[in-house]
Amino acid sequence: MTTQTVRRLRLPADHSSPGLAREAIRTIAHERDLVPVLDEALLLVTELTTNSVVHAGTEVDLEITASDASLTVAVLDFSPGVVTPRSLQTGGDLPERGRGLLLVEQMATAWGTVHFTGGKGVWFRLDVTPADRLDVPSFDLPSAVDSLIWSGTGVSLEELAEELLQRLCRAIGAQGAALTVDEGDGPHTVTAYGRLGGGVGSQAAQATPVGGGGQAAQATSIQTQAAGGGGQATQTTPVQTQAAGRGFVRRVPLRVARPWRAELLVAGGGNSPYARPLIALAADRLTLLVENHRLRRADAERRTWLTFLADASELLAQSLDVELTLALIPRLVVPRLGQWCAIHSADAGGELRLAAATHADESQVADLLDALAQATPQLKEAMATDAVVPLGAPLEGYIVALIARNQHLGTLAVGGKGDTWQRAEEVAVVEDVARRAALAIDNANIHAERRRVAQTLQRSLLPPQLPKAEGVEFGAEYVPTGEGVDVGGDFYDVVSLSARRWMVVVGDVSGKGVQAATVTGLVRDVTRVLVRDGRPLPEVLVRLNDTLLERGGGRFCTLCLAQILRRGDNRLDVTLHLAGHDQPVLLRADGSTELVGACGTALGLLDTINTPRSQVLLDPGDTLIFFTDGVTERRRGVDLFGVDRLREEAANLAGFPADVVATRLRARTLSFSPEIPRDDIAIFAVRNDA
Repeated sequence: MTTQTVRRLRLPADHSSPGLAREAIRTIAHERDLVPVLDEALLLVTELTTNSVVHAGTEVDLEITASDASLTVAVLDFSPGVVTPRSLQTGGDLPERGRGLLLVEQMATAWGTVHFTGGKGVWFRLDVTPADRLDVPSFDLPSAVDSLIWSGTGVSLEELAEELLQRLCRAIGAQGAALTVDEGDGPHTVTAYGRLGGGVGSQAAQATPVGGGGQAAQATSIQTQAAGGGGQATQTTPVQTQAAGRGFVRRVPLRVARPWRAELLVAGGGNSPYARPLIALAADRLTLLVENHRLRRADAERRTWLTFLADASELLAQSLDVELTLALIPRLVVPRLGQWCAIHSADAGGELRLAAATHADESQVADLLDALAQATPQLKEAMATDAVVPLGAPLEGYIVALIARNQHLGTLAVGGKGDTWQRAEEVAVVEDVARRAALAIDNANIHAERRRVAQTLQRSLLPPQLPKAEGVEFGAEYVPTGEGVDVGGDFYDVVSLSARRWMVVVGDVSGKGVQAATVTGLVRDVTRVLVRDGRPLPEVLVRLNDTLLERGGGRFCTLCLAQILRRGDNRLDVTLHLAGHDQPVLLRADGSTELVGACGTALGLLDTINTPRSQVLLDPGDTLIFFTDGVTERRRGVDLFGVDRLREEAANLAGFPADVVATRLRARTLSFSPEIPRDDIAIFAVRNDA
């Protein structure tokens, strides 16, 4: 009695199933000496297992029964449906999965379908003894094909296609085969094997035109039987054949997504009874390989564009200067997205002016500007329609509008050579760059407007010019915090009370911004009114304190009031009151320095304040230097500029005019640290010039 070997295993619903099934078939075929039918079994089990995983999407049960004379394999999935044998099909379109049953019908000794509750399957039997089965061609698919189709990684398209073409030619006795792909820029041969039309390799493949050239092309077809699903289905895969020496060149179009096109070319092999189904199977596998390659190429390009857009956004975000942003945009576009790029900005009236332009060839910039000057109608059209407007010769480009927050800011024009710039992906990227550029330009405009407002408000809080008086010199410097977009709380002022008497005011309101500027203006105006009204300095400070407690919004102020009187002996008599303010530096004519004045209570904190009076005499050549804490607290790492360093720097300026002293101290303070100032800097110098 002949014994049988039965193996059953459950395969997962993923790309590893075909490989596991082939391994099981190989093992049992070698155990039972069924090697003569091994190749057919591997091909059929690969096709059926792949169809089950791809189309059913379920786990697969594989049952293998082996005897001395035959091998029976059943592939079962768990998706409800009906497998319709070819003998019951009369018309319609055959789905792709029908290739499996076509091969089973061609190669198996016997086969059939199985239906059960919750699933279906196909079984086939291969006998070793029949003579008509001994010369079935070997066409085992490379295992790497499954790996690439499922995971998108592994061996290159050229290597896999070449191996598959080689196996196909050997299986059907073809002279050669080739895979051609047209990515939208003309067909080219990806890989070739053997000879086509008398040539060798890729040259022969490229020399065979679609449609047959001067020789008559004959249209044939391959009909396959569907596997799975109800109804009747028949699919016709068109194949054009062209005479090529001995035999024909079959041209099988591959169903790939537009704008790509691909073809499988096979020369000879017409005498093999398995030529049509094996060519169809190879075409299906090549279609999957080409589509996988196209998708991976598209994904790589998409990732590249996303990286480019992210880098462009980061560069644009780093600039808040309008002119710098406008100059940067064309440099980002050229040469990545075009050979030239131009930015036109719109003024308040909607008129366009050229803001920046660049060309990959600097010698062509002049011609580019002349051509752009003639393209004004197209530029206005792009602004009006918010659509991509083409540019004809000699520019050969297109224009997109720059729109941010529903405002038309200008246009972005890009051009290139040939048809490369017309790719939809690149146009979409340019439109994205235009949106990001428009937002960057709008942000820069907002920043510039904010800076102008801050500078205008800051100037209104400082005296437009310092008074000129006989025997007295005044010098002042002011540096706002950061980039000058916020109004600082530091201020200084000089009030002329008579020809021989002046009032110097230096203060620092807590915080910055509009609220601090409001308090600064309040302190400055109230001080001017009270001083000119002839009120004593202690009373002026008390009134200011009451005003801040009432209307300061919780902000306080340090203030220095210095009344300067020019005496008949050419000396300056300075009456000094410090309301929480830093002591000024007295710079003598001989270069010695000292701190003068007595500190009192800051304004706006307490109901009662104490501001001691100090008297200071300035001899000819002496300078009294007032400053705010932005000078002494200028930071370099953990080090502060400090009062001692300020006195050292001031000592080197003895004998210089007051404005030079203020300017030099400002420069020394700023150069102490590479960072932008974190606090406002105000320096005021009074010098006895008698």
